[in-house]
Amino acid sequence: MHVLSTALLVIDVQQGLGHPKFGQRNNPDAEQRMAALLTYWRAQGGLVVHVQHASTSPDSPLRPDLPGFTFKPEVQPRAGEAVFTKRVNSAFIGTDLEGHLRSAGTDAVVVIGLTTDHCVSSSARMASDLGFTTYVVSDATATFERTDHTGRHYPAEEVHAISLLNLHNEFATILSTTQILAAASAVDYASAM
Repeated sequence: MHVLSTALLVIDVQQGLGHPKFGQRNNPDAEQRMAALLTYWRAQGGLVVHVQHASTSPDSPLRPDLPGFTFKPEVQPRAGEAVFTKRVNSAFIGTDLEGHLRSAGTDAVVVIGLTTDHCVSSSARMASDLGFTTYVVSDATATFERTDHTGRHYPAEEVHAISLLNLHNEFATILSTTQILAAASAVDYASAM
């Protein structure tokens, strides 16, 4: 994977997703992994795109008028990095994300952020359907425990694993932070030779 043609897509890493109402979360180190990927992408001059969810739900901590709407410190956008605000799960709906990626010559995306089974999954699926080679980083994404329509409880790690399983080899390739950095570094090193 070549960083200069692959965008790092940072989905909904917002303060409000630390609210206790969401319950237990997996991947407690996900934000540190996200920060490592951001550091690498920025150092290589790669395209970084941030997505921010502006909820219209009255009880959501992600409403634009609340502190929870703001980005977590580990992923604060820098000057020149695009920020797209969405109101639905997919980062491509109601935004010009696709046009931005195409105008930058991007043919692949690496998706990180929150939550695996909602906005990460929805955005990864649509990126794939639009023709982008899509990667989702397993340890730089996370989600919360869930209870289904029958009342059965699913721990966060299980929800995360099933969400990644449903994406892998159908909509995206699932890799770890270490694997993404190794793949990008190998191409960048070969390009410099």
